[in-house]
Amino acid sequence: MKNTKIELRTVNVTRYITPLREGGSLPALAEADDDFKYVLKFRGAGHGVKALIAELLGGEIARTLGLKVPELVFANLDEAFGRSEGDEEIQDLLKGSRGLNLAFHFLSGALTFDPVVTQVDEHLASKIVWLDAFTTNIDRTVKNTNMLIWHKELWLIDHGATFYFQHSWDNWENAALSPFPYIKDHVLLPQATLVEKVNDEMSILLPDEKLREITNLIPSDWLDWEGSEMEAEAIRDVYFQFLVQRRNHSNNFVKQIQDARERLV
Repeated sequence: MKNTKIELRTVNVTRYITPLREGGSLPALAEADDDFKYVLKFRGAGHGVKALIAELLGGEIARTLGLKVPELVFANLDEAFGRSEGDEEIQDLLKGSRGLNLAFHFLSGALTFDPVVTQVDEHLASKIVWLDAFTTNIDRTVKNTNMLIWHKELWLIDHGATFYFQHSWDNWENAALSPFPYIKDHVLLPQATLVEKVNDEMSILLPDEKLREITNLIPSDWLDWEGSEMEAEAIRDVYFQFLVQRRNHSNNFVKQIQDARERLV
């Protein structure tokens, strides 16, 4: 796999088209000044910039591992954007999201992955389950697969629920060593028969230099947390150290995956 430097483009949002689903995060379909449509995630919603950090790290780690993820871009919202929006809740969301947000390319015509309809091969399933245990993703279940079928290929979307340790920051060292019991609910767990085999393969693709490159993508203004005395670089380094420890102790969650699969039988 070619080791290329990760670079995210920045676009300016020009049109809010429609909210994509109900819920606290209110992601939206929007258009940008490059004439492409994007699924836009807002810094003013739900868990704020922490959800954007999770989306950024989770998506770019998945891409580094050779999995298909729509292009991520930084999406700038101008101060004047949304003034004409009639929905008061959406207008408040837009006002609270001025500045840099995150978006991914809208895959027009994509279908939601249905495990009953589409069979995923064991190697791919094992890679995705490994990824989600590594990034502690609690949100790729039968109820919410966060995967799409586009051009007959499987694409991963929505990594905002990864790295949940960041919501109780003081325990990050313990979280890094966690076996991640929530993997028992993963939609692809039954097919993930090769997790031990892919463990070395995946770890090799995530050397320290690549993990540092990925965490360096986090914009500094996303790390200016209210109530935190930590400097932006110190917070960024915790994400890096978390990923290093998680990779170095991957056997913890690989065993958890294997144990969870055995309980399925």
